[in-house]
Amino acid sequence: MKVIINIRYKWLLIIPVIITGITGCKKFLDTNDNPNLSSNASVELLLPAAQAAIGHALGNPLQIHGGIWAQFWTQNPTSSQYRSLDQYSVTTTSFDRPWRMLYSDAAQDLQEILTLTEGKPAYNQYTAIAYLMKAYTFQLATDAFGDVPLTQAADASVTNPDYNPQQQVYDSILSYADRAISLIDVDADVHPSTDDLIFQGDMEQWLRFANTFKLRALLRLSEVAPQRAAAGIQTLNNALFLEEDAEIEYSTVGGNQNPLFSEMLGLSRVQNLVASETVAKYMTQNRDPRSEIFFTRYRNTAGTIDSIIGIKQGSFRTNTRIFSLPSTLVGANARNDQSANAPVKFMSAAESYFLQAEARVRGWLTTGETALNLFREGIRASFESYNVPNVETYITSSPAAQWPGETGQQVRAIIIQKWLAMTGNQGFEAWTEWRRTGYPDFLVVSAATALGDDRMPARLLYPSSEVTRNVNFPGIKQIYEPVWWDVD
Repeated sequence: MKVIINIRYKWLLIIPVIITGITGCKKFLDTNDNPNLSSNASVELLLPAAQAAIGHALGNPLQIHGGIWAQFWTQNPTSSQYRSLDQYSVTTTSFDRPWRMLYSDAAQDLQEILTLTEGKPAYNQYTAIAYLMKAYTFQLATDAFGDVPLTQAADASVTNPDYNPQQQVYDSILSYADRAISLIDVDADVHPSTDDLIFQGDMEQWLRFANTFKLRALLRLSEVAPQRAAAGIQTLNNALFLEEDAEIEYSTVGGNQNPLFSEMLGLSRVQNLVASETVAKYMTQNRDPRSEIFFTRYRNTAGTIDSIIGIKQGSFRTNTRIFSLPSTLVGANARNDQSANAPVKFMSAAESYFLQAEARVRGWLTTGETALNLFREGIRASFESYNVPNVETYITSSPAAQWPGETGQQVRAIIIQKWLAMTGNQGFEAWTEWRRTGYPDFLVVSAATALGDDRMPARLLYPSSEVTRNVNFPGIKQIYEPVWWDVD
């Protein structure tokens, strides 16, 4: 009989909601102290705390930045909270919070798990998950900021950590994933249960997550180090990949709501986010039924308009009142409490299939389904995740779902379908994939841009806490400067 460490306090351990706006007024307690790092901390407490911290960063500040810059959302003309994002006019103070969540909260907790489980083979499954979450955390950090602290990052006693080049960070990310894969035992007697907020201790799903995450990380190198990406992906032939969403679920119970909706509650339910014309128009043109899942229909009193309508990116200075709102299913409808239930997706089944499809098109993954079948399975997984009907009709008839004959156009079709699947639910990853591939190739410069020319955001700015306090800070970067793997 398996001995399962069963801690039944899943929702009690979600990090309490931190109410704040990304820009404008800030109503949160900013501290560098991690209350979880105490002499009596246990892996059963640290694991959900770390996962919740990552989920909060991913589902709130990174979701908002990614959602606007991937052009799923734009600023509501009747409010003002995210105007600076729409203008590409952010400041270093905007990024203290996600940096703290990833470093002071998640990374330190994960390192503590690794310290506590060192030399204890019975806890190998906790160690494996901690390595995967560590890899995931540092990928978020380096994809957002570029060069970041790595080797000294999780040591709370180091107040001025050195920065590591992004290439070195990716070396470590892949090493952590490999270490996790080597430790995962789907038949292990001791493994997490409800203290694992993502898979509840299902180690086969964690193995699939590890392989899918490694595939994602290697494909991120497709333009800057294609030979390395190809060699790494070839080791994943015959591997098991995700076929279900890796996510944290939330509820309407106070303190356990979706992180984005929690912020909206703190901002008095002001609806700052509305549909971007970029995605709304593309979905409408391609007869995509997911548009009514990710957005609400705009209905005027005369009944002459009843459709999904977006406004141009950065057009918050206009007086228009005709637009659709994000739906509760992505946690972004401020006035509907059902937004609290929206999950935060770490990786989705749709993303898994699209990653495999791209690797097959590039000739780097040579086993399993064909690229065409994987492309279609990705579409099906996206529809299934939200119970959207008529997927086969969409695959057959929508121009966006057709399979091109030329390799480059096949990659384009895959990434655009991935972008569509991530509408409102994986905003940061969608923006990151646009930076890597240039797809979708129909994103537009904000009408309110403060950058001029054709520049668009290519990274987050280093936080003011690093700029002002870390003597090893490497220097200011501009928001339009690409990160290492972002090769034109």
